[in-house]
Amino acid sequence: MSMEPLDIFNWLVPKDFGSRLMARDIAYGAGRRRMIDIYGPRHMGEGTLPVVVFFYGGSWESGNKAAYGFVGRALANLGFVVVIPDYRVLPEVEYPAFLEDCLEAVAWVSRNIARHGGDASRLALAGHSAGAYNAAMLALAPNLLSAHGLLPVVRGVAGLSGPYDFYPFDGVVSRRVFGQAREPLATQPIFHVSSGSPPMWLGTGDKDELVLPRNSDSLARALQAAGVEAEARHYGGLDHAGTLLSLSWPLRLRAPVLADMGRFLGRVLVG
Repeated sequence: MSMEPLDIFNWLVPKDFGSRLMARDIAYGAGRRRMIDIYGPRHMGEGTLPVVVFFYGGSWESGNKAAYGFVGRALANLGFVVVIPDYRVLPEVEYPAFLEDCLEAVAWVSRNIARHGGDASRLALAGHSAGAYNAAMLALAPNLLSAHGLLPVVRGVAGLSGPYDFYPFDGVVSRRVFGQAREPLATQPIFHVSSGSPPMWLGTGDKDELVLPRNSDSLARALQAAGVEAEARHYGGLDHAGTLLSLSWPLRLRAPVLADMGRFLGRVLVG
């Protein structure tokens, strides 16, 4: 199997040695694309820890959880139990099946994370790019999470370079992934905002030409107008991949993405 650039990056980048991979390839559903990896602090201590479920990007067409070990370790080093799921992508499935997989992963976490030292009552969602979209949709769309009794449990969302407001579909990827949706407006996170939405922190790079920063700005404004805590944080000099890679060492020295994201997650999950 050939290695993708992010796999190589993850393999080469220095590890956060205050964290560890606690479990690999745990099935939350049927099939090889429906498994999770779990990261945690090297020394867990007594009691349980807050939980972050991180969804990776890849235009809903690619990606694998193993390549994001640097993300799991970085967040676990801050004191979280971190779950990174795989989920099915195009062309194997179409919208909204990848969201349903992400939902099943969150449902598994809610039921089972205690045995891995996590506290399901202190749960946040996070992601980069398409994964940030997935996280936002799960938290904002009541018909997705409420069916599993999970909506009140999601305490916050941290999104990096996510597409949240991109209708009409004028890009190749958006047309391919969402063009056949029966209700196109329902595919947009911004149209699911309500006063009951959880707090959101939305990081974006000013040089992002793939998912324009206006997506984060637009969603943050909509949340604020509904009375929900939200921040769109711009990072100068970072492009689309830069917000993600800045979670790693030593690239986190370029911009305080990890520190800002961790501060938000700590506040909504720990207080």
